[in-house]
Amino acid sequence: MTSLLKIVQTTDESQISEFFQESEGKWRSQRRYYTLPTGETKEIESIVTINFLEQGCDELQKLAQMHDLSDAGILICGAVVVWESTDVLKTKKESQGSTIFGVMGNILYRDRGFAISKPVTAQYYFSNPKTLCLRTEYNGSVFEEELKLIGSKYRTRQTIISRAGEQLMIGQYLENRID
Repeated sequence: MTSLLKIVQTTDESQISEFFQESEGKWRSQRRYYTLPTGETKEIESIVTINFLEQGCDELQKLAQMHDLSDAGILICGAVVVWESTDVLKTKKESQGSTIFGVMGNILYRDRGFAISKPVTAQYYFSNPKTLCLRTEYNGSVFEEELKLIGSKYRTRQTIISRAGEQLMIGQYLENRID
């Protein structure tokens, strides 16, 4: 007998609120970046802290203003992500910083992009209740990201960076909760 699998993509705002709340806490992120087509790799370890943001909080109001949204209280929830990263192979500090995320409809608003300090947006959907998928585009580049919660102690992430239809880099992450 043949079984049919139906994949449903959703953008329910309550789902992303729940996803951000379940992601709240401190994480150890181990990641490897593969540069294509050379296959050159880079290993990074980060400590990532995620805090859930309630609708109407100061951070989300400022984010709405950055994006010129008509109502400063319109973002339904969000998260602040703070990180400190080290290049594992070179044992040197790689980067540190923070970013703010806010949600309205199927759009994820950010105060900065991956590679720029200007505000950007991403389209998001859930391939299942524990897997958030994002697509961000700016400056001719496309960033496709999948974040998957695995129980309450683990997350996996994968990012594919493309330009002009050609994949340039793949980032793979394993994150474990440390608080």
